[in-house]
Parts: sequence; C-alpha cells; structure tokens
Amino acid sequence: MTSVASRPTLPPSDPATAPDRGVFRALRTRNFRLYAGGQLVSLTGTWMQRVAQDWLVLELTNSGTALGIVTALQFGPQLVLGVWGGVVADRGDKRRILLGTQTGLAIVALALGVLDVAGVVAYWQVLVLALALGLVTAIDTPVRQSFVVEMVGRDDLANAVGINSTIFNTGRILGPAAAGVMISAVGTGWAFVANACSSIAVLAALALMRRDELFPSPAVERGPGQLREGFAYVRARADLMLAMVLIFVVGTFGLNFQITSALLAKDVFHRGASGYGLLSTSLAVGAVVGAVLAARRVRRPSPGFLLLAVTGFGTAEIVSGLMPTFLLTALLLVPTGLAMLTITTAANSSVQLGVSPTMRGRVMALYLVCFLGGTPLGAPIMGWIGETAGPRWAVVGGGLVCVLSALIVAVVHARQRGIGAVELPARAAARLRHA
Repeated sequence: MTSVASRPTLPPSDPATAPDRGVFRALRTRNFRLYAGGQLVSLTGTWMQRVAQDWLVLELTNSGTALGIVTALQFGPQLVLGVWGGVVADRGDKRRILLGTQTGLAIVALALGVLDVAGVVAYWQVLVLALALGLVTAIDTPVRQSFVVEMVGRDDLANAVGINSTIFNTGRILGPAAAGVMISAVGTGWAFVANACSSIAVLAALALMRRDELFPSPAVERGPGQLREGFAYVRARADLMLAMVLIFVVGTFGLNFQITSALLAKDVFHRGASGYGLLSTSLAVGAVVGAVLAARRVRRPSPGFLLLAVTGFGTAEIVSGLMPTFLLTALLLVPTGLAMLTITTAANSSVQLGVSPTMRGRVMALYLVCFLGGTPLGAPIMGWIGETAGPRWAVVGGGLVCVLSALIVAVVHARQRGIGAVELPARAAARLRHA
C-alpha cells in the first residue's frame, strides 16, 4: 500500500493563471476517465432499476401511497446513517470502501431480479430489498461524492461535478428508455438483473485506477466528537446552511418525479411503462443540458445564484404540472430538468468548494442527508396527494413549496447581510451573470 505522504497533494489554485474553461477538462485525468466510463454504464443500470421498481410496485399494489413507502424505505437510511457515512469517508480509503459498497448494491439488485424473474416477488420483499439498498447507499453516496476531488484535484472539482451530473443524467436518459423497452418485452425482472451486471463496469474502473495518481485528503484519526465537530462546522457557516436548507426543501418536495411521473403516465394520460419512460427521459434531456452548462462553471456558485435557481426550478415544475396533454407535459419537463440540474449541481459545488479537506466527508454527508434524507417525508406525502387529489396537484404543490421557500430564505439572507428588499433582486441578478 502506498503511503499517503508519497502521493500527490491537492494542487493549490494559482490566481495568476487564467482558468481552463474546457467543458470536459477533468477527463484529462486517467483515473477520472475510468470512473466516468464505469459510472455511465452503472448509472444506466441504476435508472433501469428505478423505473422497473416503480412499475413493479404499481403492478403489485396499484397504489401511489405504496410507491411512496418504498421510496421512503429506500432513502430513509440516508437520514439516519448518512452522517456516519461521512465519518467513514473521512477516516478510510475511499476507493476500497466503494469497491465494497458497489458490490453490495449489485447483490441487492440481483436478488430482486431473481425473485421477479422467478415470478414469486411480493410487495413485502420489495420493501425489504429497498431498505437494504438504502442501507448500503447511505455509506456509498457520501464516500463517492467526496472521492471526486481525490481523482481530479481542487482546481477541476467544479468541472468534475458537472461531468458527474452529465453522466448521471445521460444514464437517466438511457436507463428509462431501455427499461421501457425491456419491461414491455420481457418484464421488470430482467431490468434488475441488467442493473446487477452493470455494476461490473464501475468495479473494474475502481480496480484499474492508479493509486499513486490520486490526491487523497488527509486521513482523520478515530476520536470522540467527530460527528459533533461536523455539525458545529456547518452551523457556524451561513453559506453552507443556506445551501443545505434550500437543497432540503428541493429534495423533499420538488424532486419526487419517480412518483409523480409514474402517476401522471398511468392515471392521467393512461400510458404504459413506455409512457413513464418517456416522461423520465424528457426530464433527463433537460438535466443533461443543465449539467453541460454547469461543467463550464469555474467559480463557486453564490447564495444569490442558488436562490434564483430554486425559484426557477419551482416555477418550471408548476408549469409542467399544469400542462393539459401528455406531449406538452413531456416537453415542459425538459426545462424543468435543466432547472433541476442547475440547482443540484450548483449546491453540490458550493458545498464542496467551501469546506476544509479534512471536513469534506462529514460535510458532504450532512449535505446528502439534507438532499436525500427528506425523501422519506416527502415521498409518502406526494404519493398520498397524487392518489387523493390527483397527480397534477403533487407536481404543482412541490413547485409551490420550492418557490415559497426560496422567497423566505432570500428575505432572511437579505436581513442577515443588511440588504434591503428592493436591492435583493438586483444583487441576485448580478451574481447570476457572474456565476
């Protein structure tokens, strides 16, 4: 094992050097190229499983509430264990940890696939395996997020985050489209099996990395109070608190498209799995455009940019939920996806670029708790609203909560900084132009 001291440290930024604005500049790093290729294959499989799982639950129960409960179980462990995942990330070898967690995710997918293909799958089994998936993901996600900077270094981190988002949403395009075809042709079970097989790509990428070309953060020794230290660090930083509050609201109430799109396709427009796949693909197309634009960013996004991005996303979600036809809904989900990726990528970059390397794992874990931890609350609520008041109200309601929350946070932020209400829109627009 190569010692930490013999590995390269994070290169300092040189303010005298003009920033490289190449859209794919982080891919010049061999380790990140391997990681990106493996992630593209693996995430395509992940999105196939998400669509297949949602459709399987609706076939078994025909209930939006039941679908919301599955989603809550899948994301619930992030709320309880996510912060411990951050402690693990700061203490351990992230590459080795990811080899273990990615293997665990593949095993869970394969188990669900075998049960489904054999024709013996039951709703309770989906609940158990969704919980198992969530438990592994609670460790995998903060480690994976904090590992990005160790592959590319600080100067290319914002670009790498944008590329990661592009890959994520390319998988979000390919996965639902492939799942729609596969479900129609051979059923949901083979989509789960395909996802298990796709994990081989990311495992191979991690195994082939050159460890002496990584930029590891200093390992944090075991000791008491490390979790409390992470909370105290974030609480003392108003910029981190603002980003986390906004991403909590968006993640809890705005990003429930896996539920609302399925209900819109099935109950409003009377479409099958292919219709659900098309709505998911439309959202992902916009997200890819947003991710490519985000990859060009070289500065840390400002609080004003985050506030405007959340307002834009909420507005786009409201409009998409009001569209009267399937085609118009699919078209409006494209700008909604663009706005969605703008806020999620900007918030991620803002947090990662604003923390000390020794705190990155714990802070990113707290960020992910805010981002994903609200899903167990929001998913059942939105599923219940979609089932009782109609899917459109679930979409529109999520957008309204995002817009109102952004306005409230903007007023609080302005008061903290002594900015008048009249000045706030002009300052936020100026930040947007320079972001």
